[in-house]
Amino acid sequence: MNLRKSVPLLFFLIVSCVLTAQDIPFDFSIGEKYNDKYKYSNLLTISEDGTGGTFLVRSYYTGIVLKPKGYFIEHYDTNMQLINEFNYKLKYANLVDGYVANGQIYLIFLDYDYETMAYEYSVHRSPLTGMNFTRETLLTIPSREVSEPLDKNYYNRNFSSGFTTSVLFNAKKNAFVISTHFKRGKNNKHFIYLFNSSLKKVIEHDFSDEVEEKNYAFENVAFSPDLEEAYIVGKAYFKKKRFQATERKFQYELIKVTKGGAQTQTFDGPGKFSEALIPIVKGKDLLCVGFYANRKNNRYNGLAYFNLNPNTLAVKSKKYSPFSEQFMMDKFGREEEKVIKNLVFKNVAVANDGTIHFNAEEYFVTRSVQANSSGGRVKVTRYHHNDIVSAKLNASGDMIWARNINKAEVTQTDGAYASYSSYTKDGNTYFFISSAAENPQLLTGDRLIFKQGLSRNRNVFVIKLDENGHLSYKKLIDDKEARLPLMVSKPLVNTIENKILFYAKRGSKKQLVKVALN
Repeated sequence: MNLRKSVPLLFFLIVSCVLTAQDIPFDFSIGEKYNDKYKYSNLLTISEDGTGGTFLVRSYYTGIVLKPKGYFIEHYDTNMQLINEFNYKLKYANLVDGYVANGQIYLIFLDYDYETMAYEYSVHRSPLTGMNFTRETLLTIPSREVSEPLDKNYYNRNFSSGFTTSVLFNAKKNAFVISTHFKRGKNNKHFIYLFNSSLKKVIEHDFSDEVEEKNYAFENVAFSPDLEEAYIVGKAYFKKKRFQATERKFQYELIKVTKGGAQTQTFDGPGKFSEALIPIVKGKDLLCVGFYANRKNNRYNGLAYFNLNPNTLAVKSKKYSPFSEQFMMDKFGREEEKVIKNLVFKNVAVANDGTIHFNAEEYFVTRSVQANSSGGRVKVTRYHHNDIVSAKLNASGDMIWARNINKAEVTQTDGAYASYSSYTKDGNTYFFISSAAENPQLLTGDRLIFKQGLSRNRNVFVIKLDENGHLSYKKLIDDKEARLPLMVSKPLVNTIENKILFYAKRGSKKQLVKVALN
């Protein structure tokens, strides 16, 4: 749920740079603090209302044994003043995502219908004023009930349950893709659907022939400007029953889906294995950028760039740029065992001159068993948000620089307070990180370390990575100014006004914080 059950064990940031704060032109404003009766909750989605205001949707939990009881919707105006609150009581509904479009708020749910023995995607929508929700069914997929139908985990994918499904939005949230894979006995069906923000089903494609030999775990999506084509990147896991130790069990693939069918492209070559790719549609260009490995053991050795023909998916050009020794030194120091793994994309930005900035985070999940206060044993799942990898490519795909920002965070539940968010403008990338550290410790080599402090309140630091790859930082918000911790990993970014909105909450208090780039 919220911060009470979040367990940050360690948080540090090490940078090698000339450290000045004068060139970070951000200021901030803090909204009014409001009371909130739902102490335990998770922020699920945050969207603009189309008139400068903001909608937030939270799931909330109550009871001696905390159980989900519904969804709490908050509407703020452009001055961060709370306009309205609405308690949408749905005890057993499972929200997937939400967005605001066409003067309405849309909430997408995935639930199991025990009478029809089927999974059902439904959308609850309401006008922005009045909060009068209506419900409609998007898809129905017959299946027995499984423990985790929604595919959210980037690693250790499970295809043995009989049913898996995923929902992918683009950054604008003007369209989304739903993938459904059902298998029982000889019945093996995989469908891909494309919906626009008005819930019109643009594409329904039977992908079943492709899953005879491979299982697909989709990760990222991009759409053509007319929203008639979807470009989906994911891992394709081979179904061979036995693998040699030297064999790779998966490969990254790009799938283009249209009304006329689907096309597939792979990227691996001799000694080059793609990792964590993301598709980019820029005008008439189709690009895939990400990372690659020299070996089949899921290590990352550098940056990968592919320029494809958007009609045929033929690769027109490709570039592999290995990580430099300086990059590896920034990340590992003098450690002998240098392994980069489990990078998950956070965001990508393409400038007008064609240069590409992208940021990823080392993310993984661990599970253990520990003793509780009653002398029993409980299973504990921890979510690790570690190093940030930031890179810049020129318009031809050559690496200009790659930098690593060292950090380690772990939480047992709500990751909104952990991780980070970033914003790119005029060749500069700004990272927003929350820490209870008051002052950095200066190490040799002009390196800084931010250790987790003892205070319940948290400072917000902004780190600037300029167009040449040089780092600087400053404390943006002091913990005495903002007494509530910010959910730094779930911001609302307004690129037109160069503003970023954060939700801050602890217990029964909440407020908004707006950060503006001058």
